[in-house]
Amino acid sequence: MRRDSPPGLLLIDAEPAQAGLMSALAQRAGWRVLRASDVDTAIEQAGRSDMRLDAALLDLWSPDDEAVRSVALLRRRRPDLPIIVVTAQHSVDLAVRAVRAGARDVVIKPIAGDRLLAALDHAAAEDKQVGELSPLAEKWSQALDFSEMVGSAPAFRRAIDIAMRAAATPATILIEGESGVGKEVLAQAIHNASDRGNGPLVTVNCAAIPANLVESELFGHERGAFTGAFERRLGLFANADGGTIFLDEIGDLPAEAQAKLLRVLQSGEIRPIGAAHPRQVSVRVVAATNRRLSDDVAKGRFREDLFYRLAVVPVTLPPLRARAGDIGPLADHLLDRIASQLGMKALMLDPGALALLEAYDWPGNVRQLHNVLFRAAIFARGGRLTAADLPQLAQGCLSGHEAANDDGPLAGATSPMPGSFPLFGPDGHVRPIEDIEADLIRLAIGHYRGRMTEVARRLRIGRSTLYRKLGELGIEQAG
Repeated sequence: MRRDSPPGLLLIDAEPAQAGLMSALAQRAGWRVLRASDVDTAIEQAGRSDMRLDAALLDLWSPDDEAVRSVALLRRRRPDLPIIVVTAQHSVDLAVRAVRAGARDVVIKPIAGDRLLAALDHAAAEDKQVGELSPLAEKWSQALDFSEMVGSAPAFRRAIDIAMRAAATPATILIEGESGVGKEVLAQAIHNASDRGNGPLVTVNCAAIPANLVESELFGHERGAFTGAFERRLGLFANADGGTIFLDEIGDLPAEAQAKLLRVLQSGEIRPIGAAHPRQVSVRVVAATNRRLSDDVAKGRFREDLFYRLAVVPVTLPPLRARAGDIGPLADHLLDRIASQLGMKALMLDPGALALLEAYDWPGNVRQLHNVLFRAAIFARGGRLTAADLPQLAQGCLSGHEAANDDGPLAGATSPMPGSFPLFGPDGHVRPIEDIEADLIRLAIGHYRGRMTEVARRLRIGRSTLYRKLGELGIEQAG
């Protein structure tokens, strides 16, 4: 890199040994390093330092939502700073969530020095090219339009019809429904169908914002407005100006924030903390909740006046168990998207697999159905899913809690063992070794949830060898 001064790295890692290793690697390559143990400390130190920062390196210590939220927090506080995530939890899901949250690149542990330095140089390049995972995130985050909403159940079609008609108006919309029914997907469709479709769509998980930060996150603050406010923040409503803000889990918004949100809905003005004057914004509000918000109003947990402001147009999405007739067409639609995502040929369900899907209760709704089909697709042979590809449904191993989240390891689910794929073909002869090898790699990818480092270790091959085999066997994007 040719620069007038050494590039600066904000290194965030609570593990001293690893932080020391990464710091030494960066410094030997000519980087100046500012170290911190967590995101809040890093933001504070960066605000006090006069060192130029060209990239941030953040250790994503676990695949849960709290860790991913740290990426989003750093991105909001320092939107101009490219973020590189370091993690041992290698999976498509984690990579996509990290990139969606604002990461530019992902580096997998154990850390290879050349890979780390290449990521730093790439992030700090003058042309600001996007990282290698951005196309993956775009491919996995395709928004649906109303025309792609699959389902003929009367309650579902009624909800879609209401949402379609309301989308063309400026009315505030409240979407109610269980977790996993597709509230965020519906909000995306509403935004796309509105006259604000070319504007920003800002998604906010109200349950994920600490109570003492809600006002700052939503409405912004001025520099010096409170301890730790080292720079001015616009806030999420300002970011959504001219577009739509989707307030998910609105029922978890603290009482004080409810009052401030009501004033915004009444006046169209936001007042950042410490600002002398309010600011006018044009934002369409779509809110969602996984419980009946009217019950919270009756119990005094949610403001009645805010409820009526939000529920100008109420939409209730039914759970999947209430629209069993839609499971077949919906599964076909999801399999088309999964096949496209994984670079596979068309996938179909045989009658036995469809019967299993239709007999299951689906406590995790459409999200769970998608995850089950995605796992099954990894083991599919010949483009057809059978009941044998759905052992967790056949043996009832998915409990309601596990299924609703469906983000944990496969412990408790009966994964196919190595002998469960055929060694002999229909002609009675041994199958070609490359076919058996492809089945084994697919099985390992599914069993270890796409963690390619672990897959390579268990198969006792190098990561580079694994990726070469994925390409040779035509499953280069299966993980």
